[in-house]
Amino acid sequence: MPTPSSPSSPDAFNPLTLERAMRFAAPGAPVPSPCVGVCKMDEASGLCNGCLRTIDEIVSWGQSNDAARRRIWRAIEERQGLL
Repeated sequence: MPTPSSPSSPDAFNPLTLERAMRFAAPGAPVPSPCVGVCKMDEASGLCNGCLRTIDEIVSWGQSNDAARRRIWRAIEERQGLL
């Protein structure tokens, strides 16, 4: 089970944020993936239950540049505020 200090344990006290994920990334590394290993799509919302990305965002992640990845992260952070 992930620990509260790991990047893969989002909850009300440790939400998914780019700032938090970057703390665990190596210096100079690309923008890290928000994937937390809970890969199940919610049919009602169209979002992954783990990382809150759409299927299109998940599929495009590997080919996305850092600017596009940051836009996806901003969308995730906004979605968390609505849940």
